[in-house]
Amino acid sequence: MRAERLLNIMVLLKNREIMTTEKLAEELNVSPRTILRDMDALSLAGIPVYSIRGKHGGWTILESFKNNLFHLKQEEIHSLIASPSGKLLKDLGMKKGTIDIREKLLASLSKSDTVKTRTFWERVYVDTGTWRESNDNTTYLEIVQKAVLENKKLKMVYKKFNNNESETYIEPLGLVAKSNRWYLIARKEKQYRNYRVARILSATILDEVFIRPTNFNLIKYWETSKKDFISRLPQYLVEVEVTSSIINRITFTSKFIHSLEMKQSANEEWTFVKLTFNDKQEAIEYILGFGDQIRIISPKNLKEDILHAAQEVIRLYTS
Repeated sequence: MRAERLLNIMVLLKNREIMTTEKLAEELNVSPRTILRDMDALSLAGIPVYSIRGKHGGWTILESFKNNLFHLKQEEIHSLIASPSGKLLKDLGMKKGTIDIREKLLASLSKSDTVKTRTFWERVYVDTGTWRESNDNTTYLEIVQKAVLENKKLKMVYKKFNNNESETYIEPLGLVAKSNRWYLIARKEKQYRNYRVARILSATILDEVFIRPTNFNLIKYWETSKKDFISRLPQYLVEVEVTSSIINRITFTSKFIHSLEMKQSANEEWTFVKLTFNDKQEAIEYILGFGDQIRIISPKNLKEDILHAAQEVIRLYTS
């Protein structure tokens, strides 16, 4: 505990240049007397810390005492500063330390690099979450993570997308976080499979250790799996004309529209748009919501479905 605090003192003095005993004590949640003892310990260890008297004085460390990361380019340092989601780190049991890890990174840089990197830190924030926080259940994430790191087989009860529950035995290979949702990548019967951690109803680590496949690369597998999933998604193509008043509303969100092609129609009051939905029902609900601002070109049989749905609405409110 003390060793970590001594390191944190060195980090703070390197980054802040001068700090009083009281300010150090406040930052590290200890008493001023403890800080004074720590300074003695650092001096005895050969660390060049010394005090400056006066109104603006305090503790400092020799500028020559540096450990520059010469092998890192500026953009590489910036990529380290762009810290991952705090929620995801918390899910993995990684608690934030007294001193931010980025402070420790800054302490190892030259003065000029420190200024540039701190500017980036203060002006760029990466938020990997969604507008509405996921309510995914992470009850068994700790157990799954332990099984992944220890190469131990896992017995679990899993709820499938159709709500059917089944007991299964797997070899857990890795964890992937996507938009604050956790996925377990595992091998079952020599096949790789993806499991959403929130659907795990129970999990037990077995004593049996498995041999991890030497040719398995988590990142490459996930990227390939993601592309395969997208390619298998159903598509329903619709060609329409829309009025200029709803162009911005159509292009504002991609919640329903998966691809969008647009060009001016012969009649300048209308714009030709090509939309792709998951299925016909999704297309009907979307188009019907715009009333007389969208007219269908193809497929022609969709016009009949839209007309039938509109008549049902009229019947509901006139009966």
